[in-house]
Amino acid sequence: PGNEKRPKETSALSSDRQPMATSRSPELRRDAIHSRWVIFSPARARRPSDFKSKSDPNPNSKNQTECAFCAGHEHECAPEIFRFPPDSTSDWKIRVIQNLYPALSRELDPPNSESVGGPVTIPGFGFHDVVIESPAHPIHLTDLSADQIAEVLLAYKKRIDQLRAFDSIKYVQASMSHSHSQIMALPVVPPTASARILSMKEDFAHTGKCGLCQVKQDDLLIDESSHFISIVPFAATFPFEIWIVPRDHSSHFHELDNDKALDLGGLLKLMLVKMSLQLNNPPYNFMIHTAPLQIDSTELPCTHWFIQIVPQLSGVGGFELGTGCYINPVFPEDAAKVLREVRIPN
Repeated sequence: PGNEKRPKETSALSSDRQPMATSRSPELRRDAIHSRWVIFSPARARRPSDFKSKSDPNPNSKNQTECAFCAGHEHECAPEIFRFPPDSTSDWKIRVIQNLYPALSRELDPPNSESVGGPVTIPGFGFHDVVIESPAHPIHLTDLSADQIAEVLLAYKKRIDQLRAFDSIKYVQASMSHSHSQIMALPVVPPTASARILSMKEDFAHTGKCGLCQVKQDDLLIDESSHFISIVPFAATFPFEIWIVPRDHSSHFHELDNDKALDLGGLLKLMLVKMSLQLNNPPYNFMIHTAPLQIDSTELPCTHWFIQIVPQLSGVGGFELGTGCYINPVFPEDAAKVLREVRIPN
């Protein structure tokens, strides 16, 4: 569209290490039966081990000492967006780069606002980036100090602030799965976020209060800091699921300031260390749930961002897939008690 605000971005096609061009561009298709969007991305199928099962997901990991994300291998990655410190060379601490196999394409024309609500298919415009939290291999969030984790959180904030400049971007999701983060910017609000906002709006209409400002603590509290609390949610979907919630009402993660980032970094590190010690260092997913970028101002009082941490302790069965109703074998109060009592070695 002629009026589309599109800040300049480094082209994702500028690297000779990008995947081979495919005959089809990514698309977003709306499933009218389940009221959800599905991303179809042929570029993701360029991974060498697609659709193959193997007993060891990373057989060389025990002996691997370097990878493409390590310092000195920058030329093996997709184009860089920014780094911290900005003027660093080989001594960088954090890099944000384009994903070599993006699920969405920043090269496509974005859909106009009228097209998103009606059609079954829209172009797969969007952004898919990677946050490299450390130049060393293998370093996980639990290995970083609270200050360093705060810097990672502020890198998320900076990238979200950049993506907010695109009028067609409606939602930004930041997530982690051992051990590098991903940031995806979508031209639609995904159904899970929409359902969460609707549920919180309905609860606010009933109680007159934000559900997360009034979140039940008591037996569900794990720990707390000056600006955040960590809990096992009252109706946790997964065993030992953890939420970190701002004490003060805040709808958007990108409202995080430096002081709160440092405070959050300390509590986040504590939760990850406790989880690792108690559950034998499980793989986990870490997700930032924030409000849509262009949310109506009347919905701000009832929306509240939070972090969700889900250790991968069990698979998802047919019942869960078929119903969307999950079975959790651990009561949240019991999980919170166990995590509260984890002692961190000096």
